[in-house]
Amino acid sequence: MISTRWLEKRKPHWSRLEQLLGRSSSKGFKSLTRSELQELSLLYRQIAADLAALREDRGSVQFTLYLNQLLARAHNTIYSAHQASPSAIVDYFRYDYPRIFRRNLNYSLAAFLIFLVSAAVGIAITYHDPDFKVKILGPQMVDTIDRHQMWTQSIVGIKPTASSAIMTNNLGVAFVAFAAGITGGVGTVYMMIYNGLLIGVIGTACFFSGMSLQLWSFVAPHSALELPAIFIAGGAGLRLAHGLLFPGFLPRRESVARAGTEAVKLLLGTIPMLFVAGIIEAFVSPTGLAVPLKFGMAASLFTLLLAYLFWKPAAPPKSDSVA
Repeated sequence: MISTRWLEKRKPHWSRLEQLLGRSSSKGFKSLTRSELQELSLLYRQIAADLAALREDRGSVQFTLYLNQLLARAHNTIYSAHQASPSAIVDYFRYDYPRIFRRNLNYSLAAFLIFLVSAAVGIAITYHDPDFKVKILGPQMVDTIDRHQMWTQSIVGIKPTASSAIMTNNLGVAFVAFAAGITGGVGTVYMMIYNGLLIGVIGTACFFSGMSLQLWSFVAPHSALELPAIFIAGGAGLRLAHGLLFPGFLPRRESVARAGTEAVKLLLGTIPMLFVAGIIEAFVSPTGLAVPLKFGMAASLFTLLLAYLFWKPAAPPKSDSVA
């Protein structure tokens, strides 16, 4: 049962949210300072948790109705502002996305570790049983490797078409890894295991054929962005699964909704990464560019990506921000 003391403690926060909403309604969203915008967002999340607690108490119907209406107003105010200016997109990727990534870093690390362990397993099995590669790669690809040929040469002649196909495929993998989180993470984990096993088997098969340099010089330039994007997408799927399996004090539906919102935000940042990776994979990776240049390009791209994701810029001035 909700106590009077708890209600008295929470009511000032409800009043504050109502005050901010009233001002934004009468004077416009830009009348709020950046700190007030951040406060509005924080109050929205906190009061959503209050509403979840009140719903469990049959004697708090009146407060439940009040908070429902208050949060509906806040939701409309917050999300209508997101489409106010194209600069919001720039600000999102410049300021917001790195924070979202760091906030969910553990999920992406978990996806990476699953991939890494699976790759190690693929290497170990193929090393001790070379015939295992046929089961994973198929006889046609294995025959190509045995003839010391790269299976990627056909990309060179159809670069624009290949680039489009690569982007579509990579985006498909990322979205499936994310959406599979709704299976409780089973589908996401499977995607990480399969892709890790695949890269481990291919790497070992090329090693036995003396093609390691050819393989990794092809893979490195685009994978500096492509693989982190896949791990982040896998992290988004695991974030969704966490909301489904561990709702805590929230109703499961609300927990999934919150986790889904956060996961979508996390996934969104992989789109430009995969777009650039698709261009590189079609126009750079399969070419005769000097191997040191390819590895240097990979190292530079990965360094820039890390700098972007872990750099903590100062918040933009109010005039540059929408939400």
